[in-house]
Amino acid sequence: MSLPKGLAEDVSRNLVMVAQLIDEDPEAAYGYSRVALRLASRVAAVREAAGFAAYATQKYSEALAEFRAARRMSGGVELWPVMADCERGLGRPERALAMAGEPEVQKLDKAGQVEMRLVAAGARRDLGQLDAAIVTLQSPELASSAVHPWTARLRYAYADALLAASREREAREWFAKALEADKDGATDASDRLAEMDGIEFVDAFDESEDESDDVVAVDDVDVEDVEDVEDEVLDIDDESDELDEDDEDGDLDEDDSDDSVGDKS
Repeated sequence: MSLPKGLAEDVSRNLVMVAQLIDEDPEAAYGYSRVALRLASRVAAVREAAGFAAYATQKYSEALAEFRAARRMSGGVELWPVMADCERGLGRPERALAMAGEPEVQKLDKAGQVEMRLVAAGARRDLGQLDAAIVTLQSPELASSAVHPWTARLRYAYADALLAASREREAREWFAKALEADKDGATDASDRLAEMDGIEFVDAFDESEDESDDVVAVDDVDVEDVEDVEDEVLDIDDESDELDEDDEDGDLDEDDSDDSVGDKS
């Protein structure tokens, strides 16, 4: 609303493209975010979109700068977890853990607090602290049977941490719980379960491998062998022609004999 109408429409079109492409084609989304940023760098929503596009392409330093700018402009704290995750991406898990203990976390809504817990557990794993990561994820949200948009990811992270700690039985149980809550396919919990159970999926419609076994490379064919085969085919054709001629003669003789019998009768 702070931009002139024509400029606002141009910026909004680019932001729409960022949202549509960020999952399937992050690089293209990043390109659109740079256009929007060039047009309206003083709009918090533009800086936030640019931050997420940079984050999706693993440009963590750039993403962190954009998120900080968006936070200064809007005054909100909702970007705090993703900012902490950028610190992890930059190889600074200790900084991410420090952010997990800041007062800003208490101002987050429930979804934001769960996201912060996921980031903190990831930072613990970055530091090789598997047991601490497991404890970090243990929470009322994890124990709850209610399903929220973040439930599948929380259960999946817990299962993955258990598996990393060689607690296979518990890990399988929580992968199953993650799959139960994952209605949108946000995780690969089904694949992880199949892997743990030793199940291998084969594409029944992929015949390319079988067909390739029947294909003979041109370089492997001996030209002399081909010529020999052609000569044999020609000989067979000549013999069949001679047999056909004999059959025709035989038919004529039979016709003549019939006529002679008729005359006698």
